Amino acid sequence: MKALFVKYKELILYVLFGGLTTLVNWGLYTLLVDVFHVPYLWSTAISQIIAILFAYVTNRIWVFESKVRSIRGIALEMAKFFGARAASFVLDLGCMYVGVELFHIDDKWMKLIANIIVIIVNYVLSKLFVFSGHSGKEAGKKSGNNTSD
Repeated sequence: MKALFVKYKELILYVLFGGLTTLVNWGLYTLLVDVFHVPYLWSTAISQIIAILFAYVTNRIWVFESKVRSIRGIALEMAKFFGARAASFVLDLGCMYVGVELFHIDDKWMKLIANIIVIIVNYVLSKLFVFSGHSGKEAGKKSGNNTSD
């Protein structure tokens, strides 16, 4: 069991924190819509922004174990992360609009479906674009000492 965890640690942690990010996103969305009666697109935007901030911290520290420490390197990493998340932000809003307005799917179900799609897209973007060469023990091997990025 331990060998499987070690082998798939990154993916397991991504799914775990992706689930927590989804809970943050969906929970905040529900609170904004049901308690504060904020329109669903505004609620989607606000909950997505908070979830993106949560995701950056968890992905950087625990999932991809970024070793980037310089201000310039962190700024570049953040720019890539938030740029990739901007794409998923638009995807989330688009899914919500199409699902709710055009297909008349209940907004809560559509939010869940949109979040599943966004989690998958975010993993691919994070793995290939944002944290590539900067994760875990491989960071030093791939680019030498990347703490001076």
